[in-house]
Amino acid sequence: MDSASTHAYDDVRRPAPRAPRALATEAVHAGRDDLARQGLHAPPIDLSTTYPSYDSRGEAERIDAFATTGAEPDGPPVYGRLGNPTVARFETALARLEGTESAVAFASGMAALSAVLLVRAAQGLRHVVAVRPLYGCSDHLLTAGLLGTEVTWTDPAGITDALRPDTGLVLVESPANPTLAEVDLRAVAHACGSVPLLVDNTFATPVLQRPATAGARLVLHSATKYLGGHGDVLAGVVACDEEFAGRLRQVRFATGGVLHPLAGYLLLRGLSTLPVRVRAASATAADLAGRLAADPRVARVHYPRIGGAMVAFEVHGDPHEVIAGVRLITPAVSLGSVDTLIQHPASISHRIVDADDRRGAGVSDRLLRMSVGLEDVEDLWADLDAALGVAAQDGRGAGRGARSTASSGV
Repeated sequence: MDSASTHAYDDVRRPAPRAPRALATEAVHAGRDDLARQGLHAPPIDLSTTYPSYDSRGEAERIDAFATTGAEPDGPPVYGRLGNPTVARFETALARLEGTESAVAFASGMAALSAVLLVRAAQGLRHVVAVRPLYGCSDHLLTAGLLGTEVTWTDPAGITDALRPDTGLVLVESPANPTLAEVDLRAVAHACGSVPLLVDNTFATPVLQRPATAGARLVLHSATKYLGGHGDVLAGVVACDEEFAGRLRQVRFATGGVLHPLAGYLLLRGLSTLPVRVRAASATAADLAGRLAADPRVARVHYPRIGGAMVAFEVHGDPHEVIAGVRLITPAVSLGSVDTLIQHPASISHRIVDADDRRGAGVSDRLLRMSVGLEDVEDLWADLDAALGVAAQDGRGAGRGARSTASSGV
């Protein structure tokens, strides 16, 4: 890598201070500010796993510095597990959108959460306070103690009382998966005291809320979802202060949960349209939530106060028949893509959670979760209407006369 490229890589990691810019502007330009100076328009994809250097003494000093603080080595990259220029562009952009000093990307959202838990465990802080519901695999990771953690489940009002001297983390998801329940992030952050608050912001994205401005030290994303936005990349990322980011990089280096450069490129490209996609899908989701709430075949609708592209609803009939009955909407796990997806959480995304815990968190056996995409609202409603009709016929008489109610998800 020549000196110009080295300088450009440093510019990506440590961009010059600038006046605040609107979210839509940052989504398009963050992580790309150095391109014009290099005569480039699209960001390059650096697929190298290793980088040549004739200065082994200098390499040793840089690796020593990384081992001490986890700070990105000055100059060109050293090895793919230490850092990659393409991934660095995505990390820089996401940190700008979330309003944090840094961001660290991983091979998946679960790898990102695991790294956070490992950082705190290494500091002797293995206890976690968490609020249900969470994404099913996050719940399982904590409950099973797979990383040696111990969890106390509580509601937001009980967070302060649940804290212990060895509590290393408070974890919430808002809006939550799959019920879309919301918590007051400022109140939760205050209740945490000096214990870091991690907010899973996957459903909201920085378009709808920026948890760091409410006091969260850590912001988690399954970047597979809205950040990528097209169902073709698997990734996770934690936005945080530089001190914690350094620890996360050390864990990533040691455990190997690195993000592939091509995934970093796709994520950076996805961010450029994130505000447009989220706002358009959210408008359609709000429309569908209103129609579902007025439909006698639907028992309850969950839609968050802050809006968003996720809708959850409970049916009077058989939810499995709704899944089997859709034709335009895709019955599949995951979310945040340009096409609309629907799934039955009790069967798939939250199946791994104990049934009593699942139901106690509001995840009923009749709940369906829908990730609304960018299709025309009338086409989506026609498909839902037909599928609900099949489910109602299968479960005729069930819940007859019950009134459909809308819920803010709290």
